[in-house]
Amino acid sequence: MTDHDHSRHHDHSHEHDHSHHDHGHSHDHAPTVTADSAKRVKLAMILTAGFMLAEVIGGWISGSLALLADAGHMFSDSFSLGLALFAFYIGDRAPDKLRTFGYQRFQVLAAFVNGLTLVAISVWILIAAIERFTQPTEVLAGPMLVIAVLGLLINLVVFKILHGGDQENLNLRGAVLHVIGDLLGSVAAIVASVVIMLTGWMPIDPLLSMLAAALILRAAWKILRRSSHTLLEGTPEGVDIAQIRDALLGVEGVKGLHDIHVWGLTPQDPLLSVHLVIEAPELHDSVIERAYNVLQTRFGIQHATLQVETRDCLTGGECNHGMVVHP
Repeated sequence: MTDHDHSRHHDHSHEHDHSHHDHGHSHDHAPTVTADSAKRVKLAMILTAGFMLAEVIGGWISGSLALLADAGHMFSDSFSLGLALFAFYIGDRAPDKLRTFGYQRFQVLAAFVNGLTLVAISVWILIAAIERFTQPTEVLAGPMLVIAVLGLLINLVVFKILHGGDQENLNLRGAVLHVIGDLLGSVAAIVASVVIMLTGWMPIDPLLSMLAAALILRAAWKILRRSSHTLLEGTPEGVDIAQIRDALLGVEGVKGLHDIHVWGLTPQDPLLSVHLVIEAPELHDSVIERAYNVLQTRFGIQHATLQVETRDCLTGGECNHGMVVHP
């Protein structure tokens, strides 16, 4: 497992008008990406890319839109898994002068791109299906069924590989959603081929393709919503700012706070900054120690920046909104 765990505390005391401003920083950039997750994604990418070629050939020979749609989705998967793998490796790089937080955020950016590719594939399938309704094409159900069954088996193997990884990782979660879309595509192709073999009804092929596209689009919306929330510095899931504020106000020596912000490099790595107003300058060390302990033990926040002041809004900021948490 790749795991960097380093913590630094910096406390600066500046005297202005007989008041003290103390900045406490605790840094713990611990990548949640593991070597196991990267290995799983790499194996899944190889299997997906390999079978994609078989689906393209099978779809072209049989004339099945469902197979070609699934092949297009598997192409998107191969690209997305490759991007996810690259994100795993680059996200593990140490911070540098240009990117002091490191490269973990690249994982979220890659997940956002994955979501966009899912949308593009869904739109392509829907357009192709509509065209197929207006211009029916004969489908060879036999070859279509064989390829679809093989595709289902491959997708089940890939799903098992990825599902055994860290599901809290946004990038790996996005890859799993891609594979679920592939599974649905394979099932749709199997059903379509059986219906065509038994009844000869060709519209079933584009009809089930449209159903698969709708389900893929739903999965894309979920991953886009979560990744864009993180990119917009939204509050990480499961983090309640009101509870954090109340807990910090309950720390002995704290009489007020303002400018509280919680965001995350990734959904699993919450960050916090806040200004704490203390009762007396000599309490600053004990307040910092107790506040960090509350944040780490109760809320799992390992990276926090605390600015300690002896007067309300001594250094400015959103002082008028210091005690209000807006929805």
